Amino acid sequence: MTGSAMYPAYPAPSEQAVRLFDEMKAFLAEDVFPAEEAYARYREERGPDDHTVPPVVEDLKVRARERGLWNLFLPSESGLTQLEYATIAELSGWSLEIAPEAINCQAPDTGNMELLHLVGTPEQQETWLKPLLDGEIRSAFAMTEPAVASSDATNIETRIERDGDEYVINGRKWWITGAADPRCKVLIVMGKTDPTAATHRQQSMVIVPVDTPGVEVKRSYPVFGHQDQHGHCVIEFTDARVPLSNLLGEEGGGFAAAQMRLGPGRIHHVMRALGAGERALAMMVQRAKTRTAFGGLLAEQSAVREKIAESRIELDQARALCHLAAYTVDGEGNKAARHLIAAAKVAVPRAVLSVIDRAIQLHGAAGISDATPLAALWGWHRAMRIFDGPDEAHLTTLGRAEITRDPLFDLPASLHDQFR
Repeated sequence: MTGSAMYPAYPAPSEQAVRLFDEMKAFLAEDVFPAEEAYARYREERGPDDHTVPPVVEDLKVRARERGLWNLFLPSESGLTQLEYATIAELSGWSLEIAPEAINCQAPDTGNMELLHLVGTPEQQETWLKPLLDGEIRSAFAMTEPAVASSDATNIETRIERDGDEYVINGRKWWITGAADPRCKVLIVMGKTDPTAATHRQQSMVIVPVDTPGVEVKRSYPVFGHQDQHGHCVIEFTDARVPLSNLLGEEGGGFAAAQMRLGPGRIHHVMRALGAGERALAMMVQRAKTRTAFGGLLAEQSAVREKIAESRIELDQARALCHLAAYTVDGEGNKAARHLIAAAKVAVPRAVLSVIDRAIQLHGAAGISDATPLAALWGWHRAMRIFDGPDEAHLTTLGRAEITRDPLFDLPASLHDQFR
């Protein structure tokens, strides 16, 4: 770890960042929170198998653009650093199903937009990046597969083979987030173009319109019984053909591009997760101050106060790690920050889940039902310990990095050596 990373001195936020933060707070209070009831009512009336977006979301997107809250995740569009964006992304996590999309900062589109921005051709950017940045369409990222451990991208078995001036795609993907949304018009598909190449040069990415013959979007999986509006789907590719010009980046560059895409995606997920944790803590405090049990308010019980205090400590610790990772991305790039991002990807969901769990316990039956958002928040953030790489994969990487790191001091071989 570099000296600057060990002793960070964060720069003061720009005036623009402070203004957008205040604007985002006002947007949540005045527009987003009041819209949650209409969102939930629409989903309930339509049923879990309906994946159309509640109209209130499109209304919120218009209001967000009017406030200047649009595409804040992409520095080239917003002018914000990742550290400055982190504070706004956290606010969006307070209303996870609505706010990120309302400001066009929702997964998986942000990762796909970053990838198209970085390695897309001018034609690809005009055809797909522009409507994504405008919020006119949605997209999905098709990497994970049911038959292999997809946390190791080198295991991917989907084949992408050249045939004349086209690529032919065959394979089965699953947990493809966003593919059930009828607004999803394009997939970025990862598969093997050359199984005989070096391990990390076998994979490539291609752009596949959803309406391509041979592409079949099948069932959407729920997350702990909760069916998300955008869905998490199984997709079958059977002799699906796209032109060679749909190659994203270079042939054999799929693994590197996946790492390029997942780095920012992971840190954006943990930024938003902190907001969910803060909402759970706020609900815990409100419950403690208004609920009477055993002759007094819950807030008067030392055990409850301890739970609240532990929650504040855990969230502040997690935020510090998230912000350090964002600061390192800004100063040294995604590669230099990869271990900090991995650490945050492990630590933040753990902390947030702990806080949500305490809030559920304090709310009793209401906490495990849909009477509060706590159950859905717990389910999503428990799943977060698996998607974008499970904890075990990140911990293995971090452990390996720590073992190979040069120590700050050359210590004696053992304690006893100091007394010989």
